[in-house]
Amino acid sequence: MSREAPRRLLAPIALLPDGWHADVGLDLDDDGTLTAATPGAAAFGRERLDGPVLPGLPNLHSHAFQRAMAGLAEHRDDDPEDDFWSWRRLMYGLAATLQPDEVEAIAAQLYVEMLEAGYTAVAEFHYLHHQPDGRPYDDPAELSERVIAAARQAGIGITHLPVLYMTGGFGGKAPTEGQRRFLNPPDRFLKLVDRVRTRHRGDAEVAVGIAPHSLRAVPPEALAEVAGAVDPTTPVHLHIAEQTGEVEQCLAWSGQRPVEWLLAHAPVDRRWCLVHATHLTPEEVGRAAASGATAGLCPTTEANLGDGFFPAEDWIAAGGAIGIGSDSHISVSGIEELRWLEYGRRLLARRRNRLTTRTGAHDLFQAALSGGARACGRAIGRIVTGARADLVILDGESPALAEVPAGQLLDALVFAGNANPVKHVMVGGRWRVRDGRHLDRDAVRARYRRSVAAVRGRL
Repeated sequence: MSREAPRRLLAPIALLPDGWHADVGLDLDDDGTLTAATPGAAAFGRERLDGPVLPGLPNLHSHAFQRAMAGLAEHRDDDPEDDFWSWRRLMYGLAATLQPDEVEAIAAQLYVEMLEAGYTAVAEFHYLHHQPDGRPYDDPAELSERVIAAARQAGIGITHLPVLYMTGGFGGKAPTEGQRRFLNPPDRFLKLVDRVRTRHRGDAEVAVGIAPHSLRAVPPEALAEVAGAVDPTTPVHLHIAEQTGEVEQCLAWSGQRPVEWLLAHAPVDRRWCLVHATHLTPEEVGRAAASGATAGLCPTTEANLGDGFFPAEDWIAAGGAIGIGSDSHISVSGIEELRWLEYGRRLLARRRNRLTTRTGAHDLFQAALSGGARACGRAIGRIVTGARADLVILDGESPALAEVPAGQLLDALVFAGNANPVKHVMVGGRWRVRDGRHLDRDAVRARYRRSVAAVRGRL
């Protein structure tokens, strides 16, 4: 089966930035960029796609290696206060044992799953840099290159975000043994970023940003140094205000809450992604939303870790951008992330339709597309001239979508049923998923199973 798509396609119905349109002609150049998206196009000379067409969703927050521990931390021992901080100890145990081939195999499996779910791009928040004992590899970018290689094998677009990690807590607390694979000083970190960017310059499916891990892991002077050293278009992602414990520690250290401190000390703007940002005051909501930063929301992971609820209604009302990510990958479904973003608000309010108002799921879905594209720093998330040809074709005959009017297709997609309605997926003009199966699913899965068997044998 050819991976290359014809250069002229016809979508029976497609989601454009201003809504659904019928008979949309899609023209692609040889590089996989859309050169036209024309509603009401004639069918002559075009290959007709066999279902509703969406832009591919960007997944703006991923720790790929954590796919290997999904489902293995769902028990409580003798600690009645089991929370994010106890889960983190288990995660460090996994991180300590991984070898380069295993990092690549796990990431490739994850990225295949993302594509089959309708994600066509991922922002990989990557903080595994060194050997298990903390010594750098001969190539300091060894593990970054493994993750990028996995993305290329699967065929997903990637924004690679090497992580700066220096301390074990606010105020320069010493890092723990479990964090030694993550650690770099700013100068070595910036050399790593430059090395990766240089190697992949010109590749339309690879972008490179930076990820100062969090305020607790990056001292103020280091945050200022790395944020000021990169090009002003470079994506900048960091975890912030995820848990109440983090807020309390930041207050004790600085007298300010995490987002309050960040807005006062860093040049936060459209290139920034504030991952989680769960615990915000009304003033922080207004100021952070006005900065142009994207809130990187991962509802299934945030629920799994007991983080709390992001104030989504207030953020969106303030004009804030949002995107979704699968983070720890206990779920790899953009539909589920959006569903639980809405359901969390319903549970808190004990009312229906909090974010899905007059437009149903339409505005919520479009917000995840645009915010995710902004956070990834790539021309994705829209079916328009100049965007990458990242397309998801739905199975219009699936029970959840059959005979649903166009204006309610996104409502049915997000809220009706659990069967995956993704039929075909194209990334950069190349087919990656056909009839619900990734074209390399079996080979990637076999490598993954060998790798996780070895990893779990060492845990």
